[in-house]
Amino acid sequence: MNKNTALRQQHLIFVDWLRLVACFMVMLVHASENFYGADNSGLAGNVSMLANESNRFWVAFYDGGIGRTCVPLFMVVSAFLLVPLKEGTTMIGFYKRRFLRVIPPMVIFSLLYCLLPLVWGGMDWEQSVTDLKNLPFNVPSMAGHLWFMYPLISLYLIMPVVSPWLVKASAQEERIFIALFALSTCIPWLHRFVRPEVWGECFWNHFHMLWYCSGYLGYLVLAHYIRVHLTWGYKKKLVIGALCFLIGSSFTAWSFWMEGTPGQLIETPVLEWSWEFCTPNLLISTFGAFLMFSCIPNKYGSPALIKGGQLTFGMYLMHMFFLAPIATWITGGHPETPLIPVWVAIPSIALLTYLICLLTTRLISCLPGSRWIIG
Repeated sequence: MNKNTALRQQHLIFVDWLRLVACFMVMLVHASENFYGADNSGLAGNVSMLANESNRFWVAFYDGGIGRTCVPLFMVVSAFLLVPLKEGTTMIGFYKRRFLRVIPPMVIFSLLYCLLPLVWGGMDWEQSVTDLKNLPFNVPSMAGHLWFMYPLISLYLIMPVVSPWLVKASAQEERIFIALFALSTCIPWLHRFVRPEVWGECFWNHFHMLWYCSGYLGYLVLAHYIRVHLTWGYKKKLVIGALCFLIGSSFTAWSFWMEGTPGQLIETPVLEWSWEFCTPNLLISTFGAFLMFSCIPNKYGSPALIKGGQLTFGMYLMHMFFLAPIATWITGGHPETPLIPVWVAIPSIALLTYLICLLTTRLISCLPGSRWIIG
């Protein structure tokens, strides 16, 4: 039995903890957006505005300092559990199993986001029809969070291709790839601070020199390296993980706080210049967070925890149905003067949304065929 097979046969409780916490982090991010989005959606669109210094600080803290690693963590978890593919698994077999789990719920919730808001006047028929026509190409207007499904699917598509290499690759070879990936995470910063086109980019070629070492594929290889080749002890993983998370998250929060000026409209990509998910700071904080979670021993698990981890996909899909009205209720429609202080309001919106989604997915999971709805 090789090392990959032996590791795969273990149920790792820390993965369930990580899924549950990362799901809450997603909701924390979207709760925070209610306090700097400049349009009427309550979320950050193309333009943002911070109402006051309190919003500036607490959005930076909760969104940048705590929640922003959520997406890379989900990518790392997916790769950590799935690569390399089990021996004897074919590409078609893998695709069938993965896509039957994620695509039907994605389609169902995409349709729900196109139609359900009509019931409470959240959109008109014209917008609903436009969203339905757009479904083959992108997410509905009220379900921006479903963007995550496309890179997740792309990760599934590439897994059977890279798995044979991961089986044979040495630790040194994987470190070389991870180093190239780390270098590629600097490209968003080069675009912002140096020049808009680097390393072969031009209007007729959008694929820079490190294109095939960049993006979420880098997190896939990092996940495999941590699982198979990283042999650090408990104390070393905990200390280095905590330091990496603190350094990466502090920078992520600071960059937002420095760029944001209360009372002034600012383009959201400018305000969030270090918040792209493949940037050096988020790579560092994601690595750190994953190391810390991996220190959780299996004795801190339970059947309820495992079941909760299995529900997080459905919770993610549905959470915007609940978060938006909860946020409107708590802010009173005025993010500059919410009904409760903003440092309480942001986690309260996230926590209430989380609990309602957890209960709703648990109830749906009791229905026959629930896997087609919540995965």
